[in-house]
Amino acid sequence: MDHPIARNEKQLGAILRRARKKAGLSQSDLGKNMHLRQGTVSRLEGGAPAMQLRTVMDALAALNLELIVRPRTTASAADIEDIF
Repeated sequence: MDHPIARNEKQLGAILRRARKKAGLSQSDLGKNMHLRQGTVSRLEGGAPAMQLRTVMDALAALNLELIVRPRTTASAADIEDIF
């Protein structure tokens, strides 16, 4: 995983799903690490709106990832989605 860009919930969910699979974890395994149900992990990976920021940050930490905020590139959302 290079440095993927997420501009919406679905893109972030896809990044988290790929990182989880790369780590060899099931949704249940990741949920146990985060003290959450498998269904919550599924909703997070599916890009469910209104996820609590704490849940997103816990998932990033459990997958040994971090959030970096930077100025937005000029690529369109469609261009970004083509990466996935």
